[in-house]
Amino acid sequence: MYKRILLPTDGSEASSRAAEAGVAFARELGADVVALNATPPFRIFSTDAEMLEDTSEQYAAASRERARKLLGAIGAAAHAAGVACRLEHIESDEPWSAIIDTAGRLGCDLIVMASHGRRGIAGLLLGSQTQKVLVHSTIPVLVHR
Repeated sequence: MYKRILLPTDGSEASSRAAEAGVAFARELGADVVALNATPPFRIFSTDAEMLEDTSEQYAAASRERARKLLGAIGAAAHAAGVACRLEHIESDEPWSAIIDTAGRLGCDLIVMASHGRRGIAGLLLGSQTQKVLVHSTIPVLVHR
């Protein structure tokens, strides 16, 4: 069935629950997992408070550290479950595209990701990375709520 499952995380509670479910599913199937965090590149002009106060070097270091913690939590859960896990941190303006590209590049045959449940105007205006992955991916996607 599935041999390699991609588990993207943005650090939210919803994506953490989806990653936990993905690790448990991988254990049941005998699959391995790839944990992914995509960080936006540094911008001089930004609405992201972290970018406004940091230099590009400080932002890069903080991004690496945040990714290390987020991915480390998934790695630890996978290790505890006896599931092989690869950790990936990439820089991308479009997380949905990075998710699809990473899944293809690493031979993932399933993507397990969270839905944050935004509906109506909020969902339309904010967009949904999950929705974009669902629309554009040729790899099966399991959405965890």
